[in-house]
Amino acid sequence: MMAAPAKAPERSATTAAPQLTIGKALNHALRAAMEADPKVLIMGEDVGKLGGVFRITDGLQKDFGEHRVLDTPLAESGIIGTAIGLAVRGFRPVCEIQFDGFVFPGFDQIVSQLAKLHFRSQGKVKVPIVVRIPFGGGIGAVEHHSESPESLFSHTAGLRLVSCSNPVDAYWMLQQAIRCDDPVLFFEPKKLYHTGSLKETVDPTASPDPLFASRVLRSGTAATLVTYGPSVRVCLDAAIAAAEEGTSLEVIDLRTLSPLDLEPVFESVRKTGRLIAVSEAPSESSLTSEIAARVQQECFYSLEAPVLRVTGFDTPYPPTKLEEYYLPDLDRVLHTVDRALTW
Repeated sequence: MMAAPAKAPERSATTAAPQLTIGKALNHALRAAMEADPKVLIMGEDVGKLGGVFRITDGLQKDFGEHRVLDTPLAESGIIGTAIGLAVRGFRPVCEIQFDGFVFPGFDQIVSQLAKLHFRSQGKVKVPIVVRIPFGGGIGAVEHHSESPESLFSHTAGLRLVSCSNPVDAYWMLQQAIRCDDPVLFFEPKKLYHTGSLKETVDPTASPDPLFASRVLRSGTAATLVTYGPSVRVCLDAAIAAAEEGTSLEVIDLRTLSPLDLEPVFESVRKTGRLIAVSEAPSESSLTSEIAARVQQECFYSLEAPVLRVTGFDTPYPPTKLEEYYLPDLDRVLHTVDRALTW
């Protein structure tokens, strides 16, 4: 039997809306979710006293207690399996996977149990579990620490996948994911966790956008860039650079990877006639493949050029010294835009 939940720390009603990085916004979101619902638990490797390797759970064990912020053994299948049992008993576990490449020992639990339990029980059993996965490259890490496994999970019916790209979305989307009764894999762009230039004012009294909806971040007329997670910043920078040369690019942040919300993409392509899909993941059988197929199907007569993609390469993630050649960057995106415009 679990101990009674610790009293949540009080917050001042007069506190001004803070300027937060993505990492701090996620921390605030977890705190808000735990204050709102005593059934919310956090579990993972080093999430307690250390506060997680990226310090996303910093201070939460001290304030909420060891019975709500649990340091687990180094066993991802055990983390997910234990969370499933807790969810069946009415809790809302939030599991932290330390690095994207570490999720694979828990892959069987996620795709065989977590994704199917609600369907298998004919809706009688709910598994409201959030699995937080820091993903993507750009931090100079060693092998298994810079993966993009989202396409593997997006193919699995029964899972919902989302990815934030800015502090406001990080704050609201994580809380919405925790409140969702379906299992949600929450992909966080680790290279942007503590980027000071991405700080935003996060107002906890604001009304957030729906969780499973994409968003147009920048309007344009010449071509559409669609992306998510760590590549959003790259596409926005590309749009700014292109504008200096007189090319107007529209940028769409998918935010939801499963289910995909492609209506804003279709609407944009019908206007611009061109689409470039950008992702750090390899191109073979990927989310960008699905986007290209769906846009070709829905917008065939509006397309002025084939749908083009800028992705990671179909190789294992390279050593640190080579990752700048592997990841989509400003030059690769702009070169692909030029190809689309001159087709």
